[in-house]
Amino acid sequence: MPEKVCKFQGQCYHKLKRSCLRRGALFQDPFFPPSAESLFYKRTPPPGLTWKRPRELCKDPRLFVDGISTRDLHQGSLGNCWMVAATSCLAAESSLWKKVIPDHAEQEWHPKRPDLYAGIFHFRFWRLGQWTDVVVDDRLPVSEDGTLLFCRSATPREFWSALLEKAYAKLNGCYEALEGGNTAEALVDFTGGVSEPLNLNQEELIQHADQRKMLFQTIAHAHGHKALITCSIRPADGEQVESVLDCGLIKGHAYGVTAFKKLRMSETLNGMCNTIRLHMVRMRNPWGTADWTGAWSLGSPQWQQLSRREREKMGLVVRDVGEFWMEFEDFCRYFTDMVVCRLAEKSLLWEHVKKQAEGMEMRWERQIDSRSRCGGCINHRDTFLYNPQFLFELVGDGAEVLICLQQEDRRMKRREGSGENLPIGFEVLRVEVNRVCRVQCLCEQAASSVYMDSRSVTLRVTLGPGRYVILPTTFLPGSTGRFLLRFFSHSHVRLRELKEELPARSVWQCCFPEPSAVTTVHLLKASGLSHPKQTASMTI
Repeated sequence: MPEKVCKFQGQCYHKLKRSCLRRGALFQDPFFPPSAESLFYKRTPPPGLTWKRPRELCKDPRLFVDGISTRDLHQGSLGNCWMVAATSCLAAESSLWKKVIPDHAEQEWHPKRPDLYAGIFHFRFWRLGQWTDVVVDDRLPVSEDGTLLFCRSATPREFWSALLEKAYAKLNGCYEALEGGNTAEALVDFTGGVSEPLNLNQEELIQHADQRKMLFQTIAHAHGHKALITCSIRPADGEQVESVLDCGLIKGHAYGVTAFKKLRMSETLNGMCNTIRLHMVRMRNPWGTADWTGAWSLGSPQWQQLSRREREKMGLVVRDVGEFWMEFEDFCRYFTDMVVCRLAEKSLLWEHVKKQAEGMEMRWERQIDSRSRCGGCINHRDTFLYNPQFLFELVGDGAEVLICLQQEDRRMKRREGSGENLPIGFEVLRVEVNRVCRVQCLCEQAASSVYMDSRSVTLRVTLGPGRYVILPTTFLPGSTGRFLLRFFSHSHVRLRELKEELPARSVWQCCFPEPSAVTTVHLLKASGLSHPKQTASMTI
């Protein structure tokens, strides 16, 4: 069954293209015109900037030249390395980029049939549970020297990366809205997958080879199953972003991870032949420069140990500009953060297990009465239980589950000064096995996520058998917005919203007067706080 696709701003690519072809006119997008408002909301455009169509920039433009690859991406003068790094990962997997660039063959230029070209393109991005189709015209911002101002390909007549960036800028309000971000956001927008941020414990990884090996195997396995992976070096407090380390790597800059290799190499030492095992990782800088100057960098002595034929046989190849290899031990020494975006529909969340997923799109909203659904985090005891509540049940021995809370993207509101993400998170409460209505009294906390002002917050946790309620919340009460709650498990688990405040009365109960309710409450000590745990339901 085909996935539902939402038309951004109501624009239908095929209808608009047919209209342009009938009129013999190139498409001009009224919602994203060639103006300063489409570029920036704070800055002023650079002097000499113009907007040009590809045919004004070269004689024989193409959407793709010799296919699509990571070499097609150079960042340009916009601070959106997070998005370009994610696009670089996307380009490495055809099953993924073909979703983002639908009808890619039909959208391509046809030199022998210029009458079929209408100057219109469309791209798709996954937003809050569905794919959103974004239409753009082919007018691109060009600097005074005649080159594309923002993202461009190494091949001057190839334009897919520049047009995709324009569609993403339109979705987010303008080009400047793309400055500063997290690769996890773009990876989810490009795949509909689940991004799990990993905080790398450098000290532990450097000291313990077994931990390094386990991490390498985990992410190499995920990459082998088409997960997209990026990484970065977190600047210290007060340290300048994009400062360059002595080894050439750049702090606060997003790199794409493009390959993993385990190698055995022979080494002759004191007349004896030893075998050394290497764990290698290949990286790519979206700027198109190979920064790394350490072991296995371009021109380093390590490469002299291998002939070109041996390198190719081992798979130690650099495909394009900006890629470089490094040992995984060096990787762990420098990189502090990693994002692994696993594809939900590819059963990547657990090895060898067919997963089941449930998703709920809802709102945190204010209401006049006590049923207001924006009660804030658990610190706000008086309002916390007003939040939306979702019930699920685990049977057998319990299970490992993955819970992902995603809020709507607010970048489009940056022009209005209100484009910051809400701090969000969620609590998982263990409830009675016969729970069918909303939780009215704070009970045992089974798990808690962190609270972050990011688009997504993810928690992977193992829970025992029983019934649980998830409460997705904003950090402060009264904050409103849309969110998507996604739930993944080993086997089929039904996730449903609890709407009723109290259980429905049975026919037998309707024959008698309303009983008085007696609730037995015990206190559970947890994290230094006293939480009431409801151990008995209504009694007469």
